[in-house]
Amino acid sequence: MRRKKLLGRAFLVLVFVCLPVFLSAQGKLADYERAAGLKDKVEGLALNIMGRPVWIDKTSRFWYRKTVKGGAEFVVVDAENQSKKPAFDHAKLAASLSSAAGEKYAAVKLPFNTITFVDAEKAIEFEVGDSKWKCDLADYSCKKTGPVERRARFGGGGGLAQGGPPAEAASKEAKASPDGKWEAFIKNYNVFLRSKDKKDEFALSFDGSEGNYYTYRSIVWSPDSKMLAADRLRPGYHRFIQYVESSPADQLQPKYSTMEYAKPGDALDINQPVLFHVDAKKQINIDSSLFPNPYVLSALVWRKDSRSFTFEYNQRGHQVYRVVEVDAATGQARALITEEYKTFFSYSGKKYRFDLQDGKEIIWMSERDGWNHLYLYDGAAGTVKNQITKGEWVVRGVDRVDEETRQIWFRASGMVPGKDPYFIHYCRINFDGTGLTPLTEADGNHTLVFSADRKYYVDTWSRVDLPPVSELRSTEERKALMEVERGDIQELLKIGWGTPEVFTAKGRDGKTDIWGIILRPMNFDKSRKYPVIEYIYAGPHDSFVPKSFSAYYSMQSLAELGFILVQVDGMGTSNRSKAFHDVCWKNLGDAGFPDRILWHKAVAAKYPYYDISRVGIYGNSAGGQSALGGLLFHPEFYKACFSSCGCHDNRMDKIWWNEQWMGWPLGPEYAASSNVDNAYRLKGKLLLVVGEMDQNVDPASTMQVVNALIKANKTFDLLVIPGGGHGPGGVYGERKRNDFFVHNLLGIDPPDWNRIEPKKLISTQ
Repeated sequence: MRRKKLLGRAFLVLVFVCLPVFLSAQGKLADYERAAGLKDKVEGLALNIMGRPVWIDKTSRFWYRKTVKGGAEFVVVDAENQSKKPAFDHAKLAASLSSAAGEKYAAVKLPFNTITFVDAEKAIEFEVGDSKWKCDLADYSCKKTGPVERRARFGGGGGLAQGGPPAEAASKEAKASPDGKWEAFIKNYNVFLRSKDKKDEFALSFDGSEGNYYTYRSIVWSPDSKMLAADRLRPGYHRFIQYVESSPADQLQPKYSTMEYAKPGDALDINQPVLFHVDAKKQINIDSSLFPNPYVLSALVWRKDSRSFTFEYNQRGHQVYRVVEVDAATGQARALITEEYKTFFSYSGKKYRFDLQDGKEIIWMSERDGWNHLYLYDGAAGTVKNQITKGEWVVRGVDRVDEETRQIWFRASGMVPGKDPYFIHYCRINFDGTGLTPLTEADGNHTLVFSADRKYYVDTWSRVDLPPVSELRSTEERKALMEVERGDIQELLKIGWGTPEVFTAKGRDGKTDIWGIILRPMNFDKSRKYPVIEYIYAGPHDSFVPKSFSAYYSMQSLAELGFILVQVDGMGTSNRSKAFHDVCWKNLGDAGFPDRILWHKAVAAKYPYYDISRVGIYGNSAGGQSALGGLLFHPEFYKACFSSCGCHDNRMDKIWWNEQWMGWPLGPEYAASSNVDNAYRLKGKLLLVVGEMDQNVDPASTMQVVNALIKANKTFDLLVIPGGGHGPGGVYGERKRNDFFVHNLLGIDPPDWNRIEPKKLISTQ
């Protein structure tokens, strides 16, 4: 009896100990269900969200597609009289198309997102699947007009390897001179000319060989047909990555393949421009002292009057960039524009050149004063005439250069002190730097679409915490003519959906604002303590925190499992000052973490429920590198990491991206930032994911981390995706990520998926 009582008490103790875990796991299942269905649930609840407007040819009318209850509809606006109406009778078109296609379509669920008005706007054309369709808007008769023409896709996985074929002995193709008298082609590695009637043929060059050959694709004729220029190419080292596709869909045995992929430090192809005078059959070699060590030379471009040709020179190491002009008579080269930096010349979204009047003037973009701005050059003298834009803000891009009015239409960020420095605004300015005119004013992220005559524009702006507003505006008066649409999120709010919170805190210098966003679960309870997960991408080529409204961010689904999700742009990313950007120089391992950690601490100081004793981090690609770097270099702060397809050692990844930020020649900084060389530092929980067929980042980069971790006797998890590409592992990988954080940050076991009936419980994208 005593034994039975003891066993009974033990059973009760066991039940009470295990029951919370069991109930928590079941509670998590409900959270997983909510997270998986979140995207479909919320995206249909944001109404009157306007798609990009499309102006109809050269008219003052445009159409757009907007969200409505249950689907979407098309609308046409007439800017002249500020009126709008349905683009067509949606019910009639749905009925007619259903009959013609043998499918069932609803008025607000039409199977296309774009239309083209034809026949003086009396009909529309669109695509459904692989077929083109046309519907007459008078009688709504719809008919199939043919197959959709699909453009062939070129390129593989972003290896961006240098060079072309190992040699060009001959080319069957020929480039005709503008006057039609001559054809230029490659023969025996040299440039040859032949008359159009093929009767006269002779060599222009004699110095081409297997190891230093002329390339057909580089041949460019002068407009007057008296000269031509071409590149002589000395091949470098062409590296190839070896792939084994373990589980191909079309055969039992593995497949083996290779892909050309240049890596930092590799010897590159070297192009040498050469000038030829046709009548004299003369070759003029060009002194390369202005372009001695090219990472790349751009295509050769002749001036319209044939006086010279130009090309752009990016020096190996990305610290010197030049616009070079070669005199057609003498072959003498001179630098029109030179950019030199102690760190790097950033051409990722920051290089712009526009030649005016056949090069008499040049508009050029530069960060030489510490901010990304526009300059006007004297093309003849090669000197700056004046700085066009100026101030502690940045030009984000040029939309139009009007040579007649001598005005530039451009995008900018950071012009309004105290406001989000990443918001894009649109402006206009004169070539001489006067007349700076803002075209947008609302506090948000803007997109403008102009009519063909630029008399009108549609300004759509939003924030992550404010749905989009679209206005039709007059360009001349810069005033709103009508509100086209205003997003309605009332239905979203009814289900407990909340906007992300924009949060700022001071960075490592104690002065610079660091901007990020916070996402909370829909069942958020401020009396609880929430683990924090940071999604990271710190690539220096851009900034990444969302700035425009969306009803759904993928981070939100992960938040529904019981976390607070955040995303931050730390120092070392782009679109701020040059000094802000330069933090990344030879220092990708930094990834802005000193700023990110201060930002987290500032959030925790404001919100007691923000638990920075349990912080996780995840990312893909460069984000995968940074995520693991957070765990290795800042183990006192980050406790768990999901890293997918990371470029974990910058010596293993694509050449252009890594040499631009980490420098050339390769130095000790590469090892200092390497997750491979620093794998021994691991203290937290880690799940690595890699696709065996990743053509963006060499999969060996992840496997080398694995090898280093094993050698260091570290415990971690690894998921290899057979046939997988450059991503977090698809639906399965996302589920593993979610389970990983639930287990390691919430401290409970995720659902036992092998015992659960298959449902859509794992997709968060």
